[in-house]
Amino acid sequence: MKKQRGFTLIELMITVAVIAILAAIALPSYNEYVRKGRRSEAARFVGEMQLGLERWRAENPSYAPCAPAPCGSGVYPAAPSAAASPFYQLDVPAATATATNYVITATPRTGSAQAGDRCGVLTLTKAAGKPSWATASCN
Repeated sequence: MKKQRGFTLIELMITVAVIAILAAIALPSYNEYVRKGRRSEAARFVGEMQLGLERWRAENPSYAPCAPAPCGSGVYPAAPSAAASPFYQLDVPAATATATNYVITATPRTGSAQAGDRCGVLTLTKAAGKPSWATASCN
C-alpha cells in the first residue's frame, strides 16, 4: 500500500488562520501609511498655494484678491481641482486673507477615502510674518 501525500484539512485551516491574523495586523498599518502619503500630498498642494500667494503679494498690495478683477498684475492663485487633489479640498478663506496674513486649509473631501483621517483639517497660518502649521504634530 502506498502512503498518501498532501495536507490534512486541519493543517490547511491553521495556515489560513495564521494568514488571516497577519493580514488583520498588517492592513490597518498599511492604510495609515496610505493616508499619511495623501496627507503629504495635501501639504505639498498647500505649499504650492502658499508660493502662489507670496508671488501675488509681491506684485499686489494684499494677499486678498482684488474686488475689481484687474487690480494688479498676475493671476490670483487658484486651489487645485478635484481631479488634481481628489482627497483634499484646498481653500483660502477670503476673510483670512489680509494685507499681511492668510490662512490656507486643506479639508478631507466628504466621501473620499481620506474622510476618516485622524488629523482632519490641515491648516497653514501666516501671522506675525512667519507661516506655521496648526497640525504639525499629526504628520
